Amino acid sequence: MKLGIMQPYLFPYIGYFQLIAACDRFVIYDDVQYIKGGWINRNRILVNGAPGYITLPIRKDASHLDPIRQRRFAPDFGKQKARAAGQIEAAYRNAPFFRSTYDFVLECFQAADDNVASFVTQTIRRCCEHLKITTSLVLSSSLVKEDTPGAEDRVIAINKLLGADTYINAIGGADLYSRENFARHGIQLQFLQTREVRYSQFSEPFVPLLSIIDVMMFNSKEAISEFLGMRDLV
Repeated sequence: MKLGIMQPYLFPYIGYFQLIAACDRFVIYDDVQYIKGGWINRNRILVNGAPGYITLPIRKDASHLDPIRQRRFAPDFGKQKARAAGQIEAAYRNAPFFRSTYDFVLECFQAADDNVASFVTQTIRRCCEHLKITTSLVLSSSLVKEDTPGAEDRVIAINKLLGADTYINAIGGADLYSRENFARHGIQLQFLQTREVRYSQFSEPFVPLLSIIDVMMFNSKEAISEFLGMRDLV
C-alpha cells in the first residue's frame, strides 16, 4: 500500500494533487505545529500576469506552538472569504473555465467552520472529488499512534500503523528522510518529482506553480487528469 502524508494546504498547486493521486491512502497531517508564512492558509493566483496571494488570516491569540487542528481563522472569516472570492473573480473573470471553477470555489467558501484544519481539509476533499481523484484521505489526528520524538520517526510510525509498504513524499523532503531508515522498517521510500506542467494562461510568459485554482480556470477536467499523471517517482 502506497501512503502519502502532507499538511493541509489551501487550494495547493497541482503537485500536491499529483502526490495524492499517486497514493492508495493519503494522510492530512493536521496535528503538527502550525508554521506561519506557509501554505496552510494562503496560496498564489495569477494577477495581471504575475503571482498574487489570496490569504485567509489566522487568529493571533493562539500560541505559536499550537498544532494546525487547534488553530482558527480570524473573527471576520466570512468577510475574508468574500474578499478572497472577489480577488479570484477579478483575476479570472475572462478565463475559459471561469464560471464552473468560480462556482466551485464559492461552494468551498460556503463552509462556515472556522477551524483551519477542518476547513482546509474540506477544500482538499472537494478538489479531489471535482478532479475525480479517488484516493482515501485520513486525518492524522484521528489515528491512535505512538508518541515518537523525531519527525522522521513519527512519519514511519504512521506508515506502520496504516500498513504501508511504500511511502511517497514530495521531492522537497529528499534531504529530510533516509531511505535506509525506512527500509529498516520494511518501507520503501520514494519521492515524487513533478514534471513541467504548462498550459495557456492569458499571456506569456507562463507563470508556474500557482494554486490549483489557476489550473482549473484554464483547463478542462480531461486536461487536468493528464497533468496529474505528469510525475515521476525517484
